[in-house]
Amino acid sequence: MKLRVGSGYDVHAFAAGDHVMLGGLRIAHDHGVFAHSDGDVLLHALCDALLGAAGLGDIGQHFPDSDPRWRGADSSGFVSHVRALLSARGYRVCNADLTLVCEAPRIGAHRDAIRERVAQLLGVDADCVNLKATTTEKMGFEGRREGLAAHATVLIAAD
Repeated sequence: MKLRVGSGYDVHAFAAGDHVMLGGLRIAHDHGVFAHSDGDVLLHALCDALLGAAGLGDIGQHFPDSDPRWRGADSSGFVSHVRALLSARGYRVCNADLTLVCEAPRIGAHRDAIRERVAQLLGVDADCVNLKATTTEKMGFEGRREGLAAHATVLIAAD
């Protein structure tokens, strides 16, 4: 069995709006995000982690913000596309560990639903997806509530 690990990171600044997309779900918030697509930091970091694990570059190579096709795009489609790329190369996802970094929105009430949605996108059981959230104790851009960030680590395998 061939195992590979990947890590991903994404960040988006807050902008005018009434929600953010997190893990494929619309979460009410007093801001939106500035982004070419839907700005889902969790799914963008996840895509980068998956692509990195498979040696397939990064999300910007596959879904460039200079391409009008991706304006306002649902990032769930990005994950599905990346998963298909992995599958074509004989890889399957073993697990994903996601960390959201922000002061707000709080995700406790949404944690299980986000885990289930990400698991569905990856074709794994929900217990193969972990979601953590942390603040920066009011330090940095996240602490000043200027935006949010996400980290992702994944394990993929080929038999």
